[in-house]
Amino acid sequence: MKFTRTPPSSPSKSRLISTWLLRPLLLLLTTALLYQSWFLLHIVYWHTYPVTTSALMRDRLETMRRQNPAAELQHQWADYAQISGHLKRAVIAAEDARFLQHQGFDYQAIETAWKKNLKQRKWAAGGSTISQQLAKNLFLSTEKTVLRKFQETLITLMLEAILTKRRILEIYLNIIEWGDGIFGIEAAARHYFGIPASSLTPAQAAWLASIIPNPRFYDSHRKLPKLLRKSEIILSRLPTAKIP
Repeated sequence: MKFTRTPPSSPSKSRLISTWLLRPLLLLLTTALLYQSWFLLHIVYWHTYPVTTSALMRDRLETMRRQNPAAELQHQWADYAQISGHLKRAVIAAEDARFLQHQGFDYQAIETAWKKNLKQRKWAAGGSTISQQLAKNLFLSTEKTVLRKFQETLITLMLEAILTKRRILEIYLNIIEWGDGIFGIEAAARHYFGIPASSLTPAQAAWLASIIPNPRFYDSHRKLPKLLRKSEIILSRLPTAKIP
């Protein structure tokens, strides 16, 4: 009896196409996972150790050195206990009144900002929380794009999942911009008042919190009536502001 060997069937055209599409998709997903892991590992590290630099710090220093190659930022880390309680309350009152209640996103503030932007027909308000601002300052550029906002959202979720509210506030106060080349509340307190961050009075704390939205401008315009009025409003809110 004679047997004939049947040749193996060739892969179907649809299978070849599926394989061709699957490989780049897997590569893309792997790359995206590794990219997000880079952010995650930094946040895990900062759970214990101080933040010494940020994306915004590097960007500002690069800009300053175009005019003066010897330029340096003023920055000094201050532990949570070394920061005035008045300053912590003032910043929460000014930037994120529901900081202790939300999980990174204040949907009431976002809705309010959206309505304000529609009314004024421009990007006048953002509704960002302290956690969102921290995500942006730590890792991202100042460009306003959909992709950057998406990345900011992912980083905010990581921050809220890994760090306590106390640690988020501590890092935020230590790395945000407070003036021209001034980063962190310790450098800010010494720059504006010649005292350590632990010694800030309620009035000084309220004034510092009021300049956060545009610190470099207010660094050279410290007595504007609009700024002083805002400072007084923040000062009046200190007694009810709760801190972690």
